[in-house]
Amino acid sequence: MAKQQPYKKEPSNKRPLEKKKEPVKKKTTLGMIWEIVQTLLMAAVLYFAIDYCIARVRVENISMETTFTEGQLLMVNKLNYKFSEPKRGDVVIFEAPKAPGEDYIKRMIGLPGDHVEVKEGKLFINGNEIVEEWIHEPMIYTGSWDVPENSYFVLGDNRNHSSDSHSWGFVPRENLVGNAFFRYWPLNRIRIINNEIVLPGEEEIAAIKEEKNGTGTN
Repeated sequence: MAKQQPYKKEPSNKRPLEKKKEPVKKKTTLGMIWEIVQTLLMAAVLYFAIDYCIARVRVENISMETTFTEGQLLMVNKLNYKFSEPKRGDVVIFEAPKAPGEDYIKRMIGLPGDHVEVKEGKLFINGNEIVEEWIHEPMIYTGSWDVPENSYFVLGDNRNHSSDSHSWGFVPRENLVGNAFFRYWPLNRIRIINNEIVLPGEEEIAAIKEEKNGTGTN
C-alpha cells in the first residue's frame, strides 16, 4: 500500500490586499485662518462669561486689616446677590454712596430691619453682643443705627481706621457688587473667605424652615 504524500499548499501568486490610504487633506490658508478665528471667539466668550460672574479686586487700603492687607488679591462673586440675600459677616464689595464710581470693601454687619449699636467698645446686633474673631482692638466710637429697608450697615475690620457706615450711613441694595469668596494672592495666604455672623436662635429658626420646606404641604 502506497504511502500518502503530505498535502503541500501551492504558493499563491496573489498579493495580500493592501488598505487604501486615504489622501491627507491639506489645510488651506483660509481654513487655518478660520480655525484661529474660532479659537479667538471661544476665548473671548469664555473671558466675558467669567468676567460677568467673577471680579478680581486688589485691596488698596488698611480699613480691613488685619483680615486683608494692602496688595492682596481677592475674587468676588458678582452673581450671588442677584439670586440670594447678603449675610451678616460677608466681605462685600460695593460702590461707595459718597464716592460714585469708587468701590469699597467692608464687612456686612447689619441687614434691613436690624438695630446696630456700638457701646463700650463692643458691637451689638438686635441686643446681642457680637464677638468677632477678626477684631483686635475695641472700638473708640459709639452710636446706634436702625437699618432701613433695602439698605445695609457695613464696617471695616480695622474699626478705628475705616470710613464706613458708622461715619457716612447705609449702603443701598443697588450699590452691592458682590461678596469676596477667595483670596488668591499672596500664595502663602490663599484661603476661602467665609465668616458668617449667626445671631442666637437663628440656627434653630433656619433648621425649622428647612424642615418645613423638606416635608412640604399639599
